[in-house]
Amino acid sequence: MYCFGDFTFFLAIIVIGLFCFMGLSLLWRRRKLPPGPTPLPLLGNILQLSGGDMVTSLVKIREKYGDVFTVYLGSRPVVVVCGYNAVKEIYVDRVYDFIARGDTSTFDTTYHNYGVAYTSDVDRWKELRRFSQSTLRDFGVGKRSLEDCIVEESQCLVTELKTTKGSFVHPKQYFSKVAGNIIFSIMFGHRHEYDDAELLDVLNTISETFHIICSGWGHMLEMFPRIMQFIPGKHQEILNNMQKLIKYVKKRVEKNKETMDSNNPRDYLDAFLIKMEKDKNNPKTEYNFENLVCCTLQIFFAGVETISSTLTYALLIFLKYPDVLGKVCEEINCIIGQDRSPKMQDKNQMPFTDAVIHEMQRFIDLIPMGVARKTTRDVEFRGYFLPKDINIYPMLTTVLKDPACFLYPNEFNPKNFLDEKGEFKKNIGFMPLAAGKRNCMGEALSRMEIFLLVVTILQNFVLKAELSEGKLNLSPDVSGLGNLPKPYKIAFIPR
Repeated sequence: MYCFGDFTFFLAIIVIGLFCFMGLSLLWRRRKLPPGPTPLPLLGNILQLSGGDMVTSLVKIREKYGDVFTVYLGSRPVVVVCGYNAVKEIYVDRVYDFIARGDTSTFDTTYHNYGVAYTSDVDRWKELRRFSQSTLRDFGVGKRSLEDCIVEESQCLVTELKTTKGSFVHPKQYFSKVAGNIIFSIMFGHRHEYDDAELLDVLNTISETFHIICSGWGHMLEMFPRIMQFIPGKHQEILNNMQKLIKYVKKRVEKNKETMDSNNPRDYLDAFLIKMEKDKNNPKTEYNFENLVCCTLQIFFAGVETISSTLTYALLIFLKYPDVLGKVCEEINCIIGQDRSPKMQDKNQMPFTDAVIHEMQRFIDLIPMGVARKTTRDVEFRGYFLPKDINIYPMLTTVLKDPACFLYPNEFNPKNFLDEKGEFKKNIGFMPLAAGKRNCMGEALSRMEIFLLVVTILQNFVLKAELSEGKLNLSPDVSGLGNLPKPYKIAFIPR
């Protein structure tokens, strides 16, 4: 009995000592970092960040600590940077100090530092980005040929929406199909029919995965990746679904290998495989199977989810603001009419529509926390010492809602992009998909898709909400890595 009591006392002393040591270690590491809420040993700032909406929690912390502060995701320190001026310094003014990709546990467990989007290896990123941008241009990105592809696919969407016969439907599934076919044409060389089982399975997997990543389950996985891998919950679907998508890409790679002509590449996969063959004797090449699979998945995952979520949110905003919808439809009728498909050159004559689409992207705030960066060396930033390899969160939401940039930062108002004469005006704070050298590779493609698809939908359909305007809720369903809209139903009534 006494031996057991002595052992219990000894164990308690060890545990208390361990927590004291970790507490002192935290204080030592924090001494030169920006200020922030006091973290708990091992648990970090879970008390401040566990409400299920990490974005709102970080914005609230900013109110106390300013534009640059530190939070702990578990035991991992993250420096959060807010406001246009500070974020621009990260993205543009001092780009090479902060150009490395930061830790994103929800994806790192799948990609293992391979691919173009989530690698922290700057040299790898430079080489794969150069290749990917060049290859995407070769297959139409930024060219007239891709515009024609989007216009053609938009007409397929019109045909598909007409099959709903004016009934109320969830729109996300249709926008995933059109976005999927556009990016799949570039990556894999062909489109799918909208009822293709394989296409639907891949699109549903992407949508489901991103929704969980942006939810509280994703937040917990990000804060405690090692522990959460062994705890049951919805976050396990992230890991399982990502492996399912990896297997899908590998299957597509093998399929391309069987029919590839080295002198006539058909798509991104062919171009990468040809480059792999040319570099097969180079032990330091970045053109290997792991990078091929991860680059492909990263590009088409972003290409599908960015467009489908933006369009889904955009139509909800139109339903909430029918006066804005009416003015856009008037401009479409005046400039394009009903007898031809829209073209990108039409946008220059449609200032209100252009302003509305920009304002929608700003208001939607699709990637509110940006994507994590890392310092590439020890740096001084705004009076604070940031050690090499510390994670940085450039909070895009605080740029898109910066009152120094936008007259109406917290409400939906197209005047944020209109001058006194009603003409479209650019805004320096508009960076919905980041900025600088490591911004989204597909930004030009997304701008083209959003304009052409929105205009085509409004040209062909009257939008009808299932709920009254007052019951439509524009606040996000989940808010983390992404802001995603609450589910709703809409009817597409042919004009």
